[in-house]
Amino acid sequence: MLDLIILSIHYFICFLISIAIWHGAKDADSHSSSTGTAETGPDGLIFIGKEEDIKKSRRITAKIDGREIVVFYHEGKFHALDSRCYHEGGPLCQGEIEDIDGQACIVCPWHKFKITLETGEGLYEGINPLEPSPTPQWQSKGVKQRTHKLTIDNGSVYVCPPDLSVSFDSDYFAEKYKIGGELAIGK
Repeated sequence: MLDLIILSIHYFICFLISIAIWHGAKDADSHSSSTGTAETGPDGLIFIGKEEDIKKSRRITAKIDGREIVVFYHEGKFHALDSRCYHEGGPLCQGEIEDIDGQACIVCPWHKFKITLETGEGLYEGINPLEPSPTPQWQSKGVKQRTHKLTIDNGSVYVCPPDLSVSFDSDYFAEKYKIGGELAIGK
């Protein structure tokens, strides 16, 4: 029963976070913000939030040049990824974090795709049919999700603007949601 209550609270918090994303309450957009000027830090980095606030909430969403990202605090480390899953644009901010073969992974809430927080690799469980007794093992699909470099300075968390000269599968949905959110995807 306690698990059900905790799970309900978790989903309610994720719901509130998604409403904040939709209405732009947590935007750290470098081209527009509620004050009209972007908060930039050292070396042109973009302010995301206070270190202690993110540690308490465990995750926060922000917009960088209109691109929605999610910052996770997990097991003493900060990680930033495009907030829309590379597969079909699922909201990673609502996903659960699982340990898979010693790697922290976000699990997309829509189709259960697993993405490493550290590198953005898509993981799948597969077998080698040529083995006498094939057993499923976790394997990489390669880097599918764009990760973003974070910097912590005087208790503030900053992110580097993305280097768009290299493309990732998640870029497609990052752009679609940047343009028009749910309406652009047709959901």
